Amino acid sequence: MAKSTKKTGDGNEKIEIAQIGMGRMKFHLLGTSPMIMHRFAAKAWQELLLPSAKKNAAAKAESLKHDPLQEFRECIYRNRDPERPTAVHFPSGAFSKAIAAAALDLPGASKAQILRLVSVTSVQVDIYGVPTLGMDMVRSSDMARTPDVRTRAYFAEWACAIDVEFVASLIGEAQITNLLAAAGIITGLGDYRPQKGGNFGKFKVVMRDDPEFLRVLKQDRRAQEAAMADPSFYNEEAAELYGWFNDEVKRREKTLQSSLDDGKPAKQPKTPAESDTKRGKNGQASHA
Repeated sequence: MAKSTKKTGDGNEKIEIAQIGMGRMKFHLLGTSPMIMHRFAAKAWQELLLPSAKKNAAAKAESLKHDPLQEFRECIYRNRDPERPTAVHFPSGAFSKAIAAAALDLPGASKAQILRLVSVTSVQVDIYGVPTLGMDMVRSSDMARTPDVRTRAYFAEWACAIDVEFVASLIGEAQITNLLAAAGIITGLGDYRPQKGGNFGKFKVVMRDDPEFLRVLKQDRRAQEAAMADPSFYNEEAAELYGWFNDEVKRREKTLQSSLDDGKPAKQPKTPAESDTKRGKNGQASHA
């Protein structure tokens, strides 16, 4: 934004500010590595809003610490509007932050400046791709770094489109494209992304008619809802761990919350090998 001063007839200086020119671009993004989606758990939201009474030893022994199927479903950002093309979305603010974070490693602009000049205007970003159930060993953030198991949604393939608005009088279309492309390589989205030392959530900018992009677009609401109702595993390790958990729940005669939600016993998700035989080439589940 150009700013100058001009002397008036009485000898005083008058500040003149040029009009800001805005630009808008639409980008199509295709995941180049799996994305791990991990929405803040509903139980954690509820505990913050209305903490439950502390459990005694007997109550703790009766309750189950984890319900993988419920955790898998709750960690997905769900589209509540049935008219949306997908059942999954991702917060648009994450894309703005990814673009700004990429500026830290590139010469020519600062993170704060990019946050001011560039914004993702999409109210919500629809994500195409089928979620699968993954389970990982993690370390909690407490002093002892207590180990725990996290169940999260893995999107082996994913794609989306975003609308970007920027101050065109200060930054050009080519610079916006370069920043977004850099964000896909060095920042990423979701858990364990490059920004956090991982290798997940990478993406690239593609054309609207890119064959791979069009193929992933077929993994829409129908395929996603089927996957959330009866998920497949991301890998064999998750399949084995969930299989053991499911057997133990039955042996100990416990009741899972996911069973109560469904009104029927929780199904054991399919293994990756079984999933390949159940799904078509476009990633949609077969209900035959």
